[in-house]
Amino acid sequence: MHFTPLLLLLPGLPLGVEAAETVLGAYIFHRHGDRTTKSYSPVSLTSLGAEQVYLSGSWYRNRYVAADAPARINGIAADVVKLSQLAVTSPVDNVLQNSAQVFLQGLYPPAGTASAQKLANGTVVNGPLGGYQYIPVNADSNSASSKQSEENGWLQGGSGCPNAIASSGSYFDSSEYLTKLAETKDFYQNLLPVYEQTFPSAKATFENAYTIYDFVHVSTIHNASDSIPSNDLLTPQTQQRLLTLASEHEWGLAFNSSEPIRAASGSVLAGHIVQALSTALTTPTSQKLTVQFGAYGTFMSFFGLSQAPAASADFYGIVDYASSFVFELVTDADPSSISTDDVGVRFLFVNGTASDANPPRAFSLFGQTETTLKWKDFESEMNKFSLHNMAEWCAACGSTEGVCAGSSSGSNVSSTVSGAGGSSSSGSGGISTAVAGVIGAMVTLAVILGLETLILGVGGLRVVKKKTLRQLDLAQKMSHDDASSMEKV
Repeated sequence: MHFTPLLLLLPGLPLGVEAAETVLGAYIFHRHGDRTTKSYSPVSLTSLGAEQVYLSGSWYRNRYVAADAPARINGIAADVVKLSQLAVTSPVDNVLQNSAQVFLQGLYPPAGTASAQKLANGTVVNGPLGGYQYIPVNADSNSASSKQSEENGWLQGGSGCPNAIASSGSYFDSSEYLTKLAETKDFYQNLLPVYEQTFPSAKATFENAYTIYDFVHVSTIHNASDSIPSNDLLTPQTQQRLLTLASEHEWGLAFNSSEPIRAASGSVLAGHIVQALSTALTTPTSQKLTVQFGAYGTFMSFFGLSQAPAASADFYGIVDYASSFVFELVTDADPSSISTDDVGVRFLFVNGTASDANPPRAFSLFGQTETTLKWKDFESEMNKFSLHNMAEWCAACGSTEGVCAGSSSGSNVSSTVSGAGGSSSSGSGGISTAVAGVIGAMVTLAVILGLETLILGVGGLRVVKKKTLRQLDLAQKMSHDDASSMEKV
């Protein structure tokens, strides 16, 4: 399999909106901005990272929200946000939550006097901080570090999903992985002078391809070259290979075409995308724009399931900080009287911060050639691998514990797998706030059925080898809350 890290500009179709086209709604999935290394806690969003997601939010505002936006979402508030129109979700995590908050200040900046209120006594009150707009970033009350977090079907590969965890774990027993482990031994050992204080010889292998890459990548961004040990070893070619190997490693954990359950996070994401866009289509007076922040591992899982690499091999790579993709719900008909036959869906992706110099570009999905699909065709393709609700998640994951206990006897579980905006519906596509906040989070997991905690980072998919899992006993599982802590993005 060919692994090419994503470029700043993938070859795709130029961004544009046809003259008579109306955007009815949009769904944005976004990675966090630049952060400190995962090798040392606490992990935090940097000023550079905040600037990246702020600029991205500003670009999306200029496309979808502003009064003069070329692809303004039909009926969306331009300056003062209407919370009923916007749904935003992030896991309980410093980096992702802060990224979401900063993004929103680009999307809906301080409104100034437009948000002022006149009281009954005639007094005019302006909001603080220049009319700063307080937009909630929804999170699960059972936070990512909650003792009950394993009960939720998270939007993250293998998060509490026994079958996904087992599938990802099998990657470490595959000939693909073992061959690469042997082939790259000397490569990682030769770089020991660069990172041996963090990754001693025994850990300097392909097994830790992502965390080694992350440590080096962050160092080259934030450390002066003379402060990096043996910096002369980090040639552009070497750094490129570190990224390529990390991408191959993480793809192996995030997706396998013969075992779709490995990409459970992408399946849950797909289900939520369909539900959110369906809401925008059928209930135009409510939610119009959904924004979710999550991990690059979920990008990979979704890309694999939707056959994005068929459009470009670059989709195999780890996406850059502040990368995003968006689904636009569009029509050429009069939006006041349309049928689903009049509606199409377009997929756009940008690697890195969205800007006029680096705009999202349209790509085809599902092995097709068109970049805009009719709604019914889009829905059909997505539903081939989507998980829409908790009952479906429980069945696919082979779980009968926690919230899945009620579904083991065949009864329906009403809460859905994930969601944004804290809304729910009585229909099959409702969104549950009890699950919403953990979207995009890779965190410490108490693995069901006697498995010890798997530490999964929001920025990366990390699982324990199956042979290690087989050695764990029930006592170790029960003590996980004291023995582990959440790994930040």
